[in-house]
Amino acid sequence: MEASSWALTVMAWLAALAFLSKISTFKRHQPKFPPGPKPWPIIGNLNLIGAHPHQSLHKLSQKYGPIMQLKLGSVSVVVASSPEMAKQFLKTHDHIFASRPQTAAGKYISYNYTDLLWAPYGPYFRQARKIYMSEVFTPKRIESYEYIRVEERSALLSRLLALSGKPIRVKEHLVRLTLSVISRIVLGNKYFSESESETSEITFKEFKQMIDEWLFLNAALNIGDWIPWLSFLDLQGYVKRMKALKKKFDRFHDHVFDDHKVKREAEKDFVPKDMVDLLLQLADDPNTDHVKLTYDNVKGLTQDLLLGGADTSATTLEWTMSELMKQPHLINKATEELDRVIGKDKWVEEKDIPQLPYINAIMKETMRKHPVAVLLAPHSALEDGNIAGYDISKGSTVLINTWGMGRDPSIWDAPQEFRPERFLGKAIDVKGQYFELLPFGSGRRMCPGYNLGLKVVSSTLANMLHGFEWKFPDNVKPEDLSMEEVYSSGASRKFPLVAVTKPRLPLHLY
Repeated sequence: MEASSWALTVMAWLAALAFLSKISTFKRHQPKFPPGPKPWPIIGNLNLIGAHPHQSLHKLSQKYGPIMQLKLGSVSVVVASSPEMAKQFLKTHDHIFASRPQTAAGKYISYNYTDLLWAPYGPYFRQARKIYMSEVFTPKRIESYEYIRVEERSALLSRLLALSGKPIRVKEHLVRLTLSVISRIVLGNKYFSESESETSEITFKEFKQMIDEWLFLNAALNIGDWIPWLSFLDLQGYVKRMKALKKKFDRFHDHVFDDHKVKREAEKDFVPKDMVDLLLQLADDPNTDHVKLTYDNVKGLTQDLLLGGADTSATTLEWTMSELMKQPHLINKATEELDRVIGKDKWVEEKDIPQLPYINAIMKETMRKHPVAVLLAPHSALEDGNIAGYDISKGSTVLINTWGMGRDPSIWDAPQEFRPERFLGKAIDVKGQYFELLPFGSGRRMCPGYNLGLKVVSSTLANMLHGFEWKFPDNVKPEDLSMEEVYSSGASRKFPLVAVTKPRLPLHLY
């Protein structure tokens, strides 16, 4: 009897220990997600996202911290708003967060996720990026195209000279410059007419409208992306617009490809002269040991180069001139440096830029306060991960709020003020290693064309300031200039900058 009682007691204790062990294990494996607002049924936290998502997320991060989690519809979204958190996602754990979520934009206007922007991380993405880095954006190739940048910059300066004394919309001229440069490098020609009177498949105005639509649709908060079971309704009409835009780009790409094929067949020993030549050659090569490129792949990769480079550079330059014209003493500092280093008897060459620290500081300050990618393109978790002690589930979308970091007083002194001097004598650069300043991103998904973009932007700005005085039209004061922005893939000015120029240097010196 005693033995039986003892055995029952032991069994009871063992059962209790097993039960407690299960409870402990259950508690141990409870995921710890980043803090964030409580979601509503179906819509999640979509009600908290306004017309400027980066501003809404910045405001929320001030309450919930540098890493927070929201539910947008049925999608878990993790937002990083500090340099340390950005570094965790883009460097320390980059291998986990290197992919992209599948969005309607990626499907319909990026050739079924085969451009570099929306391609999921894998063999195709790695091959596409390798092509970019080894064929297009090598230092040697970029230098070889300097004559194109010089010619198109000369055309810009000529237009500004011809229009001196008259009010001009600054960005219109900047986009014409950047799109001309990128088109000649990527396509070998402009392929758009300068005016409606010229014969061409497309006018500059039409192409600019296509670019604006592409930028808007890529960043639009499409309900179907966040609540997939509603996607078939296309409640906002975005998918309809995407399909219409794709048809326009198909016609443009087909015209460019046909033209390149004719030129290739006309040459006996053909050598690729531009990006399209190279990509078409890879697509037509039956013996390739890489991932086979289709013509849609070529369209997507070509489109990335055209659209990613043209508008971003022009937008950055327009913001720069806006900030400088609001504070004319900054222009005086810049021109003093230009007159001292370059002299008043010549224009600025690209090789001169490293000797112009104040011009470089102005560019960095613009990219801090007005990053074109206010939210870096979304990342997607390939597997479960842990960041700063928080669990991040596989499939979560990750956003890096570069705009928010640029406005964070714990990172920058007086962040709302435009102060280029903050970068003088500092080693910080914009090449993805200083996580408080990430205009081009970092890691596997960093913009591969940042070097070309920097050359275009810095040399153009230097010559605009060295060659011209910049004033507002009559009856407009610096304090009257609105600095409101409009949200798209790049945060542009809501109201175009209008300025009047007066020559400082004669064009014949260029």
